[in-house]
Amino acid sequence: MDRDSVDHSGGFSCPVPLSRHAVVTMAHGGGGTIMKRLVDGFVEAFGGPAPGDRHDGAVLELNGGRIAFTTDSYVIDPIFFPGGDIGSLAVHGTVNDLAVCGARPLWLSAGLILGEGFPLDSLKRVVESMADAARRCGVSFVTGDTKVVGHPGCDGIYVNTAGIGAVPPGVDVRPANVRPGDGIVVSGDIGRHGMAIMCAREGIGLETDIVSDSAPIHGMVGSILESGIPVRCMRDLTRGGLAAALSEIASDSATDFVIEESSVPVNGQVRAACELLGFDPLHVANEGRFVTFVPGGMAADLVRLMASFDPESTPACIGTVAGEGTGAVTLRSSLGTRRPMSVLSGEQLPRIC
Repeated sequence: MDRDSVDHSGGFSCPVPLSRHAVVTMAHGGGGTIMKRLVDGFVEAFGGPAPGDRHDGAVLELNGGRIAFTTDSYVIDPIFFPGGDIGSLAVHGTVNDLAVCGARPLWLSAGLILGEGFPLDSLKRVVESMADAARRCGVSFVTGDTKVVGHPGCDGIYVNTAGIGAVPPGVDVRPANVRPGDGIVVSGDIGRHGMAIMCAREGIGLETDIVSDSAPIHGMVGSILESGIPVRCMRDLTRGGLAAALSEIASDSATDFVIEESSVPVNGQVRAACELLGFDPLHVANEGRFVTFVPGGMAADLVRLMASFDPESTPACIGTVAGEGTGAVTLRSSLGTRRPMSVLSGEQLPRIC
C-alpha cells in the first residue's frame, strides 16, 4: 500500500494515492505531504535555502543589515467569516510570516485577482478591511496590482500580499537553531480558524460561537524577542495546523519531539465541533497562533509572558525536543501511550486561507 493512501491521523484524508496524479489536485495546496513534495520541487528548480534555514520568509543581507521578505496568496471560501474576512486575513498572514522570521513588519504589496461579476460593494468592504488591518499593524501598502478574469476562472476574489520587514541585529530564529532539551510552547488554543470557516461554509446550525483567531502576532513576538528569553525558532500555525508546523521543524532541524497530548490547549467548543464533524484539531488551521522553541528552563517564563497579552488565549508548554533524530514527532497521551503525530497526505479543509 502506498504510504499516501494511509490516513495516519484518524481524521479525514483522501484514500487515493494523490502523489501519482498527473494533474494538480486540491490536495496539492492543503499543507500536507503532497503539498510539501510540490514545494520541494519548486525549491529544487529555483534554488533555495538548506532545510535548517527554511522559514515562512527569506532573511536576506542588505547593505550591512538584514530584511525578511515573504509572500502568500489567499483564496478562502467564504470571504467573510466570523472574526474576519479575506482582506484582514491577507494582512495578518503576511505580517505574521514576517514576525516569526524575527522581523519588524514594514511594507506590503497587494495583488487582487477579481472574478467577473464580483460585487463592487464586497470589493469595497474587502479593501477597507485591508487598509484598516494595515493601519492597526503599523504597516503600509506601497505597491500593488489588479487583474480581472472570467467567472469560470475565479469565483470571487483572490488576494496576494507580499511583505518586507527589518530583522534586528542579533535576532536569529530558524529550525537549524533547535536543540535537544528545548521546550515547545504554543501561544494559545488551537483550531479556531479552521472550525469557524467550516461552520460558516457549510451553514451548519451548530450551537456554537466559534470565531476565527485571525490576528496579528508581531506585537507579542516583538516583546518576546526583547524579553531576554533566548528564542531558537518560531513558526505560525496556518495550513496543516500544529501537526504540520511541528513536523516541518522537526524534519528541517533533524531532531525528534515528544508532545504531551493533554497539554495542547483546545477550546471546548472547538473540540466539540471537531468531534462532531470528524476533524482532528491538531491538523486544523490557525491564523493567530504560533509555536516557539526556547531552552527548556525558560519555557515557563515564556508562557507567563504570552499570557500577559491575552489571559484567555491559554498559552502552554506542550512538549520538548527529545534529541537529535530523524524528525519524528510523538504524541504522548495522559495514560503514557505513544503514537506518531503524522502530517496528512492531503487536506482536511480546502480553501481555508
